Amino acid sequence: MNKRNTKVRALCESAILVALGLVLSLIKIYELPNGGSITAVSMLPIILIGVRWGLGWGLGSAFVYSLLQFLFGIYAISPLALFLDYILAFTVLGLSGLFRGKKYGLVLAAAVCGFLRFVVHWISGATVRASTLPAGVPVWYGSLTYNLSYMLPEVILTVLVAVLITIPLRRHQYI
Repeated sequence: MNKRNTKVRALCESAILVALGLVLSLIKIYELPNGGSITAVSMLPIILIGVRWGLGWGLGSAFVYSLLQFLFGIYAISPLALFLDYILAFTVLGLSGLFRGKKYGLVLAAAVCGFLRFVVHWISGATVRASTLPAGVPVWYGSLTYNLSYMLPEVILTVLVAVLITIPLRRHQYI
């Protein structure tokens, strides 16, 4: 395949996977009252883009995904919350491109990128969203427990599905 065809293929696959991630994000297993939800492994298609096509494609696709998440979610209470909870939190999924070519890159990327997304939400909860926490609860602790309540199951589910699909994807030389 020539270079032009490879770019077209990467663009088409990325668009399809971003759309799949968005649809999966709408399938909510559990949703919290102040934002955040456990979804049907909606991070995995975005992580897959980076593992398959590299850091540039991963970050670009994850940024587009972050904008779509904002448009479909719109739960930002300030410009800083918009940046942290949407732009940064979902764009870090594109760092999965750092795991391109690694034997278990998809699984490692799911764990690392999921953790990084959690960290961004934790910081946002402790700084921007502190007013949404119950009175008397230390902000860093309150944000930690709130964000762990949905991000931990979300990351565990994503990693488990990544484990399940890694061998078939490698067998078919997709990753």
